[in-house]
Amino acid sequence: MALLVALFIVVPIVELYLIIQVGQAIGVVPTLVLLLADAILGSLLLRQQGRSAWQRFNTALNERRFPAQEVADGLMIAVGGTLLLTPGFVTDIFGLLLLIPPTRAVMRRLLRGFLGKRFLVVNIGSRVAGGPGPSAGDPRPNGRTYDFDGTAEEIDADDPRLPG
Repeated sequence: MALLVALFIVVPIVELYLIIQVGQAIGVVPTLVLLLADAILGSLLLRQQGRSAWQRFNTALNERRFPAQEVADGLMIAVGGTLLLTPGFVTDIFGLLLLIPPTRAVMRRLLRGFLGKRFLVVNIGSRVAGGPGPSAGDPRPNGRTYDFDGTAEEIDADDPRLPG
């Protein structure tokens, strides 16, 4: 929480400082033109990369595979586009880094490492090794024990149906 507050205070101050410094170095009008050109080029790159990510997302769904990489790319493209449309040079640099595919791959790897330590990913499409397999007369398809129909019910911790 404190990090977000600091970012909302520090980043605009740094952006204003850099805009003023660039304006003093090259002039006010060229600085404004540079910021406008940056926003226009960023929006074009955002549209192109966003369309490409959307196509890859749909391809993954058509191939019946989980679109984890495509969702991560889409999120980074949205954040990068937002940063590029925000006036300022620091946010433009970070936005550009999120829109370029090679740096997005590096960011995706860092994000996977960061989130991998905080979340447990479960694949419901396969059984645990050594778990109950299909037996003769088992009504479940392939002997799988997950609940597709939503027939699970919540029970108390002291319920006798729970294993010891």
